[in-house]
Amino acid sequence: MRKRSKRYKAILKSTIRDKKMDIKEILEQIKKNSTTKFDESIDVSLRINLKQSKGGDLSLRTVVNLPNGSGKKSKVAVLCEPDKIEEAKKAGADIAGSEDLIEKIAAGKFDFTKLICTPSMMSKIGKHGKVLGPKGLMPNPKLGTVTSDISKAVKDIKTGLIEIRNDKDGNLSSTIGRKSFSTEKLLQNYNHLIESVKKEKPDTIKGEFIKKSFITSTMGISFKLGAR
Repeated sequence: MRKRSKRYKAILKSTIRDKKMDIKEILEQIKKNSTTKFDESIDVSLRINLKQSKGGDLSLRTVVNLPNGSGKKSKVAVLCEPDKIEEAKKAGADIAGSEDLIEKIAAGKFDFTKLICTPSMMSKIGKHGKVLGPKGLMPNPKLGTVTSDISKAVKDIKTGLIEIRNDKDGNLSSTIGRKSFSTEKLLQNYNHLIESVKKEKPDTIKGEFIKKSFITSTMGISFKLGAR
């Protein structure tokens, strides 16, 4: 049996689990429960319906620009032509390079959490897809990380653009901010995330797209949310 900490047990005692609360009340309770010294992440987990009526699986992978940002700091690398390196640095990229950056990637040096690539450089990075892909670092046009507009791509990632994708069981998890965020900002981010996921519902799916939803903090307990 999993052993619970004294802190976790104290949170359980102080929380009325059976009380019906709306999302705003739940967020306030989660913030109250977040007594750790670090700025805990507030996370949402969804179970989405990805089964087609005639069989087969669908997948959801897209980006969501949270109105109040995610509170998560991303280290952004830009792979571009030599004459665009300075532009990338001015836009706020932590790392910017051309052939030299490809060499670092080939050597397994991934000192970044997001990789942006200009279209003309994609042919050079393609052969490293087997290494970058599993780490979630392979640039993708659909996710806005293959683009000629370097400044916009860097700014979007730095100010709250997050990637969401489901696993094979239809589970999808995403942060909506930090405990230091106001309840109002967390609520705005939550509503925006939910509406963004709903917009991705395929036409072949019947009924509710979001089957279950839960919300918690990094070190807190999970709350089940009502149907949306």
